[in-house]
Amino acid sequence: MTRTFHALLTSTAVIPLIVAGSASAQTNSSPAANQTAAAQTPVGDPLPASAPASDPQADAASDIVVTGYRAALGSAQEVKRNSDSIVDAIVSNDIGKLPDNNAAEAISRIVGVTVLRYNDEAGVILVRGLTDVATTFNGREFFSAEDRVLHLQDFPAGVAAGIEVYKSGTPDLIEPGLAGLVNLRSRRPFDVKDTEIAGEIRGSYNDQSKAFDPSGNLLLTKRWDTPIGEIGALVNVSYVRTTYRNADRYADSAVITPRGFGLDDPADDIHVTTPGVGNFNFPANAGNFYEKGIRHRPAVNGTIQWRPSANLEIYAEGLWQAYRGNVMRDSFNVNFERRDANGVAPTLSNVVLVPGEADKAASFTKTGGYVPEFSRVAQDDRTDTYQGALGFKWKTGRATLSGDFAYTNSRYQATEIAVDSQLATAPTINVDWDARGSAVFDLGGYDITNPNTARWRGYNQREFVAKGDGIQGRVDLDLETDWGFLPHLQFGVRASDRNASSQNNSRYAYVAGLDIPLASLPTGALGMITDGFRDDPQRFQNWLAPDRNAIIANSEALRQLAYQSVQRATILFPNDAGIRDAVTKYATAAIPVDPLGGFTASEATYAFYGQGKFAFDLGGIQVDGTAGARVVNTDGSYRGFSRVPASNGTTAIVPTTTRQNYVDVLPSAIARIRFSRQWQVRLGYTQTRTRPGFGQLNPSLNITANSPGPDGSPPQFDASGSGGNPNLRPLTSKNYDATLEWYFSRNGSASVAAFYRDLDGFIANYTQVVNDPIYGRVQLDRPENAGKGRIKGLEVSMQTFFDFLPGLLSGFGVQANGTYLDGTNALPQVLGGDDRQVQITGLSKWAYNLTGFYEKGKVSTRLSYNWRSGYTTSYNRTINEDQYAGELVRPVSRLDFSASYEPIKGISIVANVSNILAQPFKNYRYYNETQYFGRDLRVEGRYMSLGVRFKM
Repeated sequence: MTRTFHALLTSTAVIPLIVAGSASAQTNSSPAANQTAAAQTPVGDPLPASAPASDPQADAASDIVVTGYRAALGSAQEVKRNSDSIVDAIVSNDIGKLPDNNAAEAISRIVGVTVLRYNDEAGVILVRGLTDVATTFNGREFFSAEDRVLHLQDFPAGVAAGIEVYKSGTPDLIEPGLAGLVNLRSRRPFDVKDTEIAGEIRGSYNDQSKAFDPSGNLLLTKRWDTPIGEIGALVNVSYVRTTYRNADRYADSAVITPRGFGLDDPADDIHVTTPGVGNFNFPANAGNFYEKGIRHRPAVNGTIQWRPSANLEIYAEGLWQAYRGNVMRDSFNVNFERRDANGVAPTLSNVVLVPGEADKAASFTKTGGYVPEFSRVAQDDRTDTYQGALGFKWKTGRATLSGDFAYTNSRYQATEIAVDSQLATAPTINVDWDARGSAVFDLGGYDITNPNTARWRGYNQREFVAKGDGIQGRVDLDLETDWGFLPHLQFGVRASDRNASSQNNSRYAYVAGLDIPLASLPTGALGMITDGFRDDPQRFQNWLAPDRNAIIANSEALRQLAYQSVQRATILFPNDAGIRDAVTKYATAAIPVDPLGGFTASEATYAFYGQGKFAFDLGGIQVDGTAGARVVNTDGSYRGFSRVPASNGTTAIVPTTTRQNYVDVLPSAIARIRFSRQWQVRLGYTQTRTRPGFGQLNPSLNITANSPGPDGSPPQFDASGSGGNPNLRPLTSKNYDATLEWYFSRNGSASVAAFYRDLDGFIANYTQVVNDPIYGRVQLDRPENAGKGRIKGLEVSMQTFFDFLPGLLSGFGVQANGTYLDGTNALPQVLGGDDRQVQITGLSKWAYNLTGFYEKGKVSTRLSYNWRSGYTTSYNRTINEDQYAGELVRPVSRLDFSASYEPIKGISIVANVSNILAQPFKNYRYYNETQYFGRDLRVEGRYMSLGVRFKM
């Protein structure tokens, strides 16, 4: 699914919405607060309680109202200082204060957090090198239709008040993943004094898409004192549109050699005419891939809080968030191995090898062989997610009872149409395999602008729908005791019931053998596509394609033409089963339902936790913390269909159902040792786990019996297949944490964190050989639990404003952090060898953030630099099938700038520039243990925005 992140957030600090030092912040805190103003989320499993702050500097200045970056940094460090857990986060200090274009970009500046970006937005979040992050909204589960997680990019402007990253959990939290838990917190009406109207209108420009996009949000909130108590109401409306355009040139991950390519028949070899050149390696394909899209993200959320008495609060809240995407994908692929329609292999000439590297191609010229292929895909997709919740908090005597109950419903739908094409004849291709990191090529003197050179190759239609809904509820009890060393006992229960389903239907009509001109399709005249390269050496960048809107408007006419064409093709190719299947599927306007594309799941969880909050003096040193455990029972049922060989030589579709029921016991103990008002240490031990995804648990299998060889010899495997794996177990981790923290001023602090994770059960797709009693020796590709692993690392962070400097210089501030990670896990055995420990995918060994602030009077500015070292994205078998080799990403860096100026109180002019450096994404693929080719070079957009923010 294509997604974008947009939420109004500021600072890379920690939790609260409050203005540091404001007297009203405490009295207006939300009903979660047996915690301080640091944790104002009343919904979901409660956030860890916080001990009172003990800094006399802060107490002495409590009557001073501080705003802006100083407020965010100061209140953030107090929360981190007083939290029961190890927490970092970002905070929206005020409505519309935005140092980043979206939530995910902001969260990437937190120490220990990195993100993976695609199509100009940050998507996957990694905490301490792991993607297995649990996510919640206001402390409760919030999921999209097709998976378990909250997507930050689907929360547009104004929804978020803060995002907390829990790196060590406590038993009262919904069970964290291996990496921890990320909680997005929304705004509440009791967070303000009285009445507030605030919002922002902004326009953005992308230098690749050349498009201007609007965004805005409006928040209305008010509090009333009534005869039945205090009532607060809030409504927030938000809309964000973004237009992106990325350009990618690539070389294939499959690496081949010209000789020996045709197994044992020299006649099948690729012809090489360059004298003196022996066998050598090169990628099987090279090409261009462009994606352009428009994302629309509207959202509405509202909250009502009612405080009938000082000891009781009741609330209701609702959220609708939506996504609408219009996407176009263009690709042009040149193949260097396949034969032409007459079975003649290509010829390679002018071969140049890389100096100093054995048998590695630098460049060559290809003639003959298979014609280049190109495609245009039009996709429309949409998501609608709703959540409604009711909750309360009641304090009576020594007991505080709270509860939260919610219903969530989400639906995602995508429609995709692809017009595939190819050139009428094979042009001469000149290719260089390493130009600034990947392949570049040209088509010699071929006239790519001539419509008569383009042929229709095929037509594809796809419809995908994923739905999910669920109910959840929790009740928590906090008891104050008379025991000096154990002032609080806390207990809670939680239950949830979740349903999920998906259906994927598709059909493809292959018509290349009919020699149909592309220009004859009912989509009108062909046009030259636009690329998104920026000062790039790629020599071939543009080609002809039908208009995107014409493809969608004429989809039924294209379907009818495809139906007529595959009927003709059955006469020319009577033995082609795929063409016969297409005749059946294209006979109706609606795509036939594919039982193999359907999957449903039902999953219930029941949790109980108990923990104690301890506090005592040890020789004048204050020690406090929490200790307890969370027990979770998971009961799931997963249903799908499998295609298996039948006894008569045909295939059969059979329903498949499986169940899982297991119990997790997750202990936790975290202590804080305060040596003085400025220095403290934390020590923690926790256990966490992450459930497999619903798609991974799909019990469906697609098994195909293998045929004997041409000489009648038996196949190497009796059958081959793919599918999900209902036998997957949760990923588990034992976590050890220690921090040293120094708070030297109101908004100045420094900390060092060390951690170790003992991991087991990473899930990835692997090809295994299974001895099945029915189907024999099956080569099966499906998700599997890998072996054990571990991560160890260090995090260092500091922040301060230079208030001691004179005059204008006192407006400068700085924030910096760095992370070191060392993590490995075991891959499956290769050809009977030992399990191999490799670097965990997605993990960068080094990452750091540097941010400079200037805030004085009416001016606020921020310049942020973010860098992470290279990382591995996947491991695959080498061309010899006896080793693993990886695909890696080059180091990634970004520079972003934001500024605001307040000419009139309550009205500010805001400006942002994101991805100033605009450095391309680059990755590369090893094809043996020591040699590699560049894979993708992707050029991403640079965003500039200007807007007006107001608050009344």
